[in-house]
Amino acid sequence: MNTSLTLGAGLGLKADHYEAAYDCAARGLWFEVHPENYMIDGGPRLAWLETIGSRHPLSLHGVSLSLAADCAPDSEHLKRLKALAERVQPALISEHLAWSTWRGQYHADLLPFPRTEDALHRIIDNIQRTQECLGRRIAIENPSHYLQLPGHQFSEIEFLAELSSRSGCGLLLDINNVFLSAHNMGYDANAYVDAFPSDAIMEIHLAGHSVDPGGTSLLIDSHDAPVAEPVWALYRRLIRRVGPRPTLIERDEHIPPFGELLLERDRAQSLLEASPCD
Repeated sequence: MNTSLTLGAGLGLKADHYEAAYDCAARGLWFEVHPENYMIDGGPRLAWLETIGSRHPLSLHGVSLSLAADCAPDSEHLKRLKALAERVQPALISEHLAWSTWRGQYHADLLPFPRTEDALHRIIDNIQRTQECLGRRIAIENPSHYLQLPGHQFSEIEFLAELSSRSGCGLLLDINNVFLSAHNMGYDANAYVDAFPSDAIMEIHLAGHSVDPGGTSLLIDSHDAPVAEPVWALYRRLIRRVGPRPTLIERDEHIPPFGELLLERDRAQSLLEASPCD
């Protein structure tokens, strides 16, 4: 049994759960937040984050750096992110492999792009700018997919491996994204997990999904349900190969009481503690 995990299984921190989160003494527990909700100079929300961070490790999971955009990350945004990181000293910082800005405007979606050589160089540059500003390595998350996009020159795993190798970043492997993308795009989720570059994995995400309410067979990365059993199976398959890595249970809609989320988190913690050290 691996009992030396500093960061075991964590939970997304929700405002309704601040007190329960602070009081919880579960082994290996940590909490993740979207930094955009805390990039402010003061106030009760930031005070709570600092208070919880005094007891539990924190992770910042960004949603708006827009690293795949055709321009550099916004310098003011990076400055505020750096200030927050210096204030709360997170154990991990991560972002998405996507773009969400166009001509200075932010959009509410994490949008896809063709995996070309040009895109690779652009995103490497943006990651390096981010890491130089923050003074630390970040992790990049594999996206979820809903439609075939033309123009790819790399497979997704090849692209992520090149990003990590050339920029020095780590990778965040979202198992739910793998499962639903494999379903939506018609590829083998087991093969994807087996081929994912293990040495670069800094963090793992687990989440629930839903079926497209529009009547198609698409699976949606909705984060509004418990982790599905096929996703748990992929997770077990991965950690048998790569060993324990910090793992987050994501839940952003239909949020249950803290105790219910903690039970799901404890399931991940048990699997991590039972897996061999890498």
